[in-house]
Amino acid sequence: MANFYTDNKDLKFHLNHPLMKKIISLKERDFADKENFDYAPLDYEDAIDSYDKVLEIVGDICGNTIDVNAESVDAEGPKVVNNRVQYARGTQENLDVLAKAGLIGMSLPRKYGGLNFSMVPYVIAEELVSRADGGFANIWGLQDCAETIHEFASDEIKEELLPQFNKGVTASMGLTEPDAGSDLQAVQLKATYNEEKGTWLLNGVKRFITNGDADISLVLARSEEGTNDGRGLSLFVYEKKDQGLSVRRIEHKLGIIGSPTCELVFKDAPAKLIGSRKMGLIKYVMSLMNSARLGVGAQSVGISEAAYREGLKYAKERIQFGKPIIEFPAVYEMLSNMNAKVKAQRSLLYETCRFVDVYKVYSHIASERKLNPEERNEMKKYQRLADVFTPLLKLFASEYSNQIAYDSLQIHGGAGFMKDFPIERIYRDARITSIYEGTSQLQVVAAIRGVTTKTYLSQIREYETIPILPELDYLKRTLIEMTDEYEKITDNILEINDKEYIDFHARRLVELVGNIIMGYLLINDASRNEEYIDSAEIFIKKAQAENIEKINYIENFEQKDLGKFKY
Repeated sequence: MANFYTDNKDLKFHLNHPLMKKIISLKERDFADKENFDYAPLDYEDAIDSYDKVLEIVGDICGNTIDVNAESVDAEGPKVVNNRVQYARGTQENLDVLAKAGLIGMSLPRKYGGLNFSMVPYVIAEELVSRADGGFANIWGLQDCAETIHEFASDEIKEELLPQFNKGVTASMGLTEPDAGSDLQAVQLKATYNEEKGTWLLNGVKRFITNGDADISLVLARSEEGTNDGRGLSLFVYEKKDQGLSVRRIEHKLGIIGSPTCELVFKDAPAKLIGSRKMGLIKYVMSLMNSARLGVGAQSVGISEAAYREGLKYAKERIQFGKPIIEFPAVYEMLSNMNAKVKAQRSLLYETCRFVDVYKVYSHIASERKLNPEERNEMKKYQRLADVFTPLLKLFASEYSNQIAYDSLQIHGGAGFMKDFPIERIYRDARITSIYEGTSQLQVVAAIRGVTTKTYLSQIREYETIPILPELDYLKRTLIEMTDEYEKITDNILEINDKEYIDFHARRLVELVGNIIMGYLLINDASRNEEYIDSAEIFIKKAQAENIEKINYIENFEQKDLGKFKY
């Protein structure tokens, strides 16, 4: 029997990171729930054991149900029946099995039927699901909407909706429209309060909505008459049972076919306001999008893992010129680089998760009691890190998933271009990761703030102080040199004080710093487990070469050259 958790020891390694003790103690409020719930952990070791056992269940379901169904779901896909979405047979089976196992809403507090899991084990589960079927991960991962409800909705709404997640309800977030994609300030779907009915009514069209016909939907709508920007938007929750929405069509997509991407028509759809009016985009959707980008990071790592394993398996089995192709340098170099990238993006994923975990749990504690100065400073620190690491993660993980899927298909040769091997589906599924929830270009726009404010540099200098194994000193010296070069070239660009010039080089600057950060994460991982040493060396040497190329380009580029690129 396959188990996608127990067959990947990297996952348990990240689950046992030293910072998890602090995260779990905060999340469990020093294990206060043990008095009221018989399944609540008694201490840190008990919590980790609980995480481990649940993830083993997730790994079993992924290996023996979701992965098994992936090809049939890709072939069948969802369809519209009487203006409603009907999932593919395998998709419904996946949902039923996960709901029966109590794995929907697992991060919610126990009083709402959740497991009160921190972000790290939840995201590990998301990575596992994504490895099994990148398309299904969208449906399962949208339980993130429950976190937004938990964080911002009234107690009445929370009491009504959150317990439904443990029973297996599906969720979606209705943000984009035909004329409002990345520019969500342009959203026009109208929300009007009906005094007679005592409810808000939604009218308009949403497009490209993942899992659009879900049981519970968070919908961004224009609640303020006469407005045309983000300040006129509010966030609402709509329930499918209220029958105010119809599915116009399901989009025909290149990949993630099992995930229904819908065009929706709202007609006097009753809805409840989440939080305060006018804060829909400014506060709530920004939080929701950050969670979604973390989810795409996990999805990307899961897809990368699947692609790498398919390439490795094929390279071992395919015989050419009398030997397996894995014995040819051109192939084993590709596989080694792929493996190093998987480990690097995974380390970035769980570092980001830990930052999110700490600041999120402090924000929840702050709603219960006043934080002391030390706690408040810690919350601000980790929120600042989470804000800049999230777009960095989304950028690198999604781009790496595309690169690794591309290389894996290349290893398969002509066979990979056929539907006889899973890599053909995995390759198609990977492509969307660098597009939705903010394209790679938009992630650079978000991440460049971490460059200009020196937040990344400050964190890198903190990584420099972490003790490592003596045999890794040579790699650390390389990273210090890379950091000094990055700091110098960044200062040179900032001194020019030209926003367009900074924007032009933004991606290069962000990629420079991302390579350094992942390099540090890998040598820190290798100091905890020597099995990571080879991957750390492979990644850092490759990253050093890439950084030299980018710096050379910047140094040989003059401000006046910008005009040559304009249309």
